[in-house]
Amino acid sequence: MPRRGLPPRHHRHHRRTRRARFEETLTLEGFDFTAAPKLPAAQIRDLGALRWLQAGESVILYGPVGVGKTHIAQALAHLAIRAGAEARFTKTSRALADLAGGHADGTWTRRLRELARPAVLVLDDFAMRELTPAQADDLYELINEHVGRSLTLTSNRSPVDWYPLFPNPVVAESLLDRLINNSHQLLMDGASYRPNKRPGRVVPQDTTTTR
Repeated sequence: MPRRGLPPRHHRHHRRTRRARFEETLTLEGFDFTAAPKLPAAQIRDLGALRWLQAGESVILYGPVGVGKTHIAQALAHLAIRAGAEARFTKTSRALADLAGGHADGTWTRRLRELARPAVLVLDDFAMRELTPAQADDLYELINEHVGRSLTLTSNRSPVDWYPLFPNPVVAESLLDRLINNSHQLLMDGASYRPNKRPGRVVPQDTTTTR
């Protein structure tokens, strides 16, 4: 039911945000680039223009743990929602578990189409571990079903290191070559961003005095 007091445009925005299933409602404006000076801030802000969304291209954010990849991925999806697009956020492991459940109860096709439907699909923690043959096949079908729309992937591994995680090299080549060659790839490096989000963190004060 629409929330009272909000104009229709905000009702639609609220519904799209709820359907996206974000872990948190995070924005690009809320990311503290000063706390992560090694990150490619200009390139990240350029992605905020959403030209990749209009072109149906993908975004790959990779780098060590804790540098803010998930924050940026959700923020870009939130921008897409503001622009009127549908988005969906999920951990890759959760998406694969959902599809595996579909094999068990006969709802695989419905689950696949539901996952692939949004204009932006965020697969968080992509390529965390080796895939089983069934998982690799499901991932292949999911990304093929989503073709022509935008994927945003976050990963601790460089895209060139994804290939050995697939048990079938032919599937890996077919899927990853097309995905990687149609994506904007950003290495997010540097110290962990997470301490800056810790509850109760005390921001250092400037103790120098001006004479």
